[in-house]
Amino acid sequence: MQLFAFGDCMDARPLVDALATAEIRGVLYEDLNDPRGVGLVTMSENPSYFIDDVRRFLTRGPFAALAPRPEYTMLGRTYAIGHETDLNETLVDRPVRRVLDPALAWHVWYPLRRSGSFEQLTPKEQGVILMEHGGIGHAYGKAGYAYDIRLACHGLDKNDNDFVVGLLGPELYPLSSVVQRMRRTRQTSLHLERLGPFFVGRALWRATAPAQ
Repeated sequence: MQLFAFGDCMDARPLVDALATAEIRGVLYEDLNDPRGVGLVTMSENPSYFIDDVRRFLTRGPFAALAPRPEYTMLGRTYAIGHETDLNETLVDRPVRRVLDPALAWHVWYPLRRSGSFEQLTPKEQGVILMEHGGIGHAYGKAGYAYDIRLACHGLDKNDNDFVVGLLGPELYPLSSVVQRMRRTRQTSLHLERLGPFFVGRALWRATAPAQ
């Protein structure tokens, strides 16, 4: 999945029309923190799609007239940790389903980099820390307040981040609450080198076709 952000958008309707015509697979956002800002998340199982289709689409038509905001560019790949019973559901179906879910209007995307101290822990110590972190996300998801998408971006991010995280929900407040709750975990408080910037958007348009 890849996120691009743009400024100087006075009217998003031409963007929606162009996306629908080009059959781009993704979501277009209105940027909460920039009245002229938009963001576009696209997805594919084939990385060439982001160059052969998305790149060429963005350098033509209405998107070409917008101002790119590269500080918000994020690219990541889905991953498994070894305990999954259905890899296709974990790596493909569930992330795509969540991003395209019309009930989840609000999305928050951000990158993060762990500090070297985390990598020095034993696998058992890492597991305890990750269980604490994951337990919070599971509780919000079980209640229907917030869902997450976790992407690895090792070697893919220009700022050398490790992960890209997407928080999705029907309302914005629970997404902020998740981030607040995560601040108290051992991973965030002791083992993160940096977090953000945060792109906060509400979905304006979604593709109808699943990623290929």
